[in-house]
Amino acid sequence: MRKNKSAIKRAVQSEKRRLRNSHFKSTMKSRIKRAIGAIDRKEGEVETIFRDAVSSIDKAASKGVVHRNNAARKISRLARKLYKSQTA
Repeated sequence: MRKNKSAIKRAVQSEKRRLRNSHFKSTMKSRIKRAIGAIDRKEGEVETIFRDAVSSIDKAASKGVVHRNNAARKISRLARKLYKSQTA
């Protein structure tokens, strides 16, 4: 157990951040999976689902949960998959 006051505070802050980060990351992953599924099934509302996924990826990047290059790569791959499904 931590004895130092600042160490206790850092532990509490770290736990809060861990919970917040896991929430954003989980939401992001769920929306990406939903978007990929919608693209594969060629659902009617693919565009809105895609926009939701991109929005959650951007939010995670802005909060520092994922690196901005990682977010850009995820968005790019998702957009490419969407484009290929629409042209094919």
